[in-house]
Amino acid sequence: MTDAAGDAVTVDTLVIGAGPSGLAVAACLGEAGVDHVVLDRATAVGSAWRTHYERLHLHTARPWSSLPRFPMPKAWPTYPSRAQVVEYLESYARRFGIAPRLGATVTRARRDGERWRVDVDPGPGYLARHLVVATGYNGVPKRPDFPGLDAFPGEVVHSATYGSGARFAGKDVLVVGVGNSGGEIAVDLHEHGARPAIVVRSPVHVVPRDVLGMPIQRTAILLSRFSPKTQDRLSAPLVRLVMGDLRRFGFERPARGPMEILTAEGRVPLIDVGTIGLVKKGAIRVTKGVERVDGDVVRFVDGQSARFDAIVLATGYRAALDRFLDGAERVVDDRGYPTVHGAEAQIPGLYFCGFRNPTTGALRESALEAERIAAAIAGDQKPTKPTVGATREAARG
Repeated sequence: MTDAAGDAVTVDTLVIGAGPSGLAVAACLGEAGVDHVVLDRATAVGSAWRTHYERLHLHTARPWSSLPRFPMPKAWPTYPSRAQVVEYLESYARRFGIAPRLGATVTRARRDGERWRVDVDPGPGYLARHLVVATGYNGVPKRPDFPGLDAFPGEVVHSATYGSGARFAGKDVLVVGVGNSGGEIAVDLHEHGARPAIVVRSPVHVVPRDVLGMPIQRTAILLSRFSPKTQDRLSAPLVRLVMGDLRRFGFERPARGPMEILTAEGRVPLIDVGTIGLVKKGAIRVTKGVERVDGDVVRFVDGQSARFDAIVLATGYRAALDRFLDGAERVVDDRGYPTVHGAEAQIPGLYFCGFRNPTTGALRESALEAERIAAAIAGDQKPTKPTVGATREAARG
């Protein structure tokens, strides 16, 4: 049904984003009998997973990374590959009959009386009682502005379009950013015959992916009932036992624990998928922060310098909600991420799903948020206590 002006379709709930979070919300809404439409600007579901670098695997474990009511196949490895995650999302959409409107870019979303008016290119737009934004924290790549970077003669690529290290074989490549993308890309470059170096600009926590064959995610889930400071105190001995002292390899440890930093700043720890072992062997060099770029020479803040053939910017993303959402400044923190998750935000009828990346797993958290959002919209129950916090680039899962 269109509105009186004939330029918008009326629907109870509009979901923006057909990635894991949007699909999870749609499945839960469908089971609750809520009329809804899912939009995505891409041409297929799970577009972010389709375009991530080829080596990417979940950094969280399969048993705790499924979306509501449809587990990942038990025959799959503990840490499914990028391709397997895409396959799972396609299967999930088929299982719940989710048919998103693809190739539809939301240009503006705003309150119009008691509803949300959403403009879409190409039209038509929508009028919805509820708006669920599930576009994720990887909205727009962030690019640093080092002096001289634009004049670097070699290839400069963001991790968003890195793809594979195959084309860098035999080259010296600088990876800027020691988040989880940067850490794994450095490994990928080494595996493809490149000579990678990675910038470690500031202190960073490094945690093992597994402890005694058990995913550390399981420990994080068990500890999640405690305060961030208590979680750090309880997990610190285990992390030190497995990782050791990494200071002599260029990794300084922050004064605050990883959970305190995640809660206060949204920065996740580096989950080690082989990076540290290669650093210890000298296969991945560690540098200080970049001061400037002179031609093909990168100069670092400690006075060192080196020549590189290529630079990979693993410098994260912005959610960029202000691209389309009127009043975004009312619902985001100073980093641009929602402050309320899995419950109605500060603007009536507005919900956010999938903007958190906790140590318990982003997919697991998205599944929990999706169920709470659907229940709130359906009116079956009051939403549980909102989860308040920020999200950053980092561990996939």
